[in-house]
Amino acid sequence: MNVRFLETFVWLAQLRNFRMTAEKLHTTQAAVSSRIATLEQEFGVRLFERGVRDVALTLEGSKALVFAERLVRTMREMRESMADRSLYAGVVRIGVIESIIHSWFPQFIGSVHRVYPRLEIELTGDTTIHLIDQFSRGNLDLVLQTDPIVGPMVQNLPLCEFPLRWVGATSLDLHNDELTLTDLAAFPILSFSRNSGPHKFIERLYAHHLDKPIRVNCMTSASALVQLVVDAFGVALLPPAIIPRELREETVRLLNVDVEMPVLPLIGSFRSSPDSPLFEQVALLAQESAEAFARAVPDEIARVPLARPEAAAWNLVHGASSEKER
Repeated sequence: MNVRFLETFVWLAQLRNFRMTAEKLHTTQAAVSSRIATLEQEFGVRLFERGVRDVALTLEGSKALVFAERLVRTMREMRESMADRSLYAGVVRIGVIESIIHSWFPQFIGSVHRVYPRLEIELTGDTTIHLIDQFSRGNLDLVLQTDPIVGPMVQNLPLCEFPLRWVGATSLDLHNDELTLTDLAAFPILSFSRNSGPHKFIERLYAHHLDKPIRVNCMTSASALVQLVVDAFGVALLPPAIIPRELREETVRLLNVDVEMPVLPLIGSFRSSPDSPLFEQVALLAQESAEAFARAVPDEIARVPLARPEAAAWNLVHGASSEKER
């Protein structure tokens, strides 16, 4: 069986258009049609229903696609393992959030440079919302952030998880007591950018436990957010992984709050391509760096994820006592 024909089948299943598939594979529509006809003859089934403009997989085609993708992926991995990675050249555009920049990102970039010494990295640091927007516009090849991305040929790779904790300046003298959400609300509440996962969680948390909205001060810069906490402007829900120096120097303290907090999932999203494994390989290097970081620190700092990235990350924890129940 011709693997190139299987690659054509996979691309046609994704693009659902003969012309677009031919352009992607730098061939003619007639060649694409001929390859599909050959596969249908070999399999003895019809793989596609032909429409006026688009095609759709038949039931048999959907079953065959699972195996075709597996075979194409295996051949791609085989070619990758035999290739001299030092010869890879070009540019990979990577978007990354600050929580990663302030933790395991330097190790990741060092790994990329070792494996692909001729590869040029173009970095964009921004919030998850903006990075996903840029990725959707085709301006980024790989984004390291907190939310899975749904789209054609997009894959989401779990990296690691950062537990979140309420933190406050040592000078506030809050770290020796068990605090309630009402206690925290006596101070300005600080969070990441508006509509980010942590920001929306804080709003839902207070709405659920106190049945009233809370004013949240949102920062697009994690560095600015941390500095405001150090300066005792307010309290914040942060991953301890991004404030090791502040915790070591005891300018900030972890607070003991009577409601359990979620973890911050970190996810690498990239566009998969049957004929170009580079983005996936760089994403796998990010995963290796993230997991190595998580294994080297306590679980309250970072964890290797147990769930798939599609799992909900911001569900409220109902097991802890709430203000309503008191």
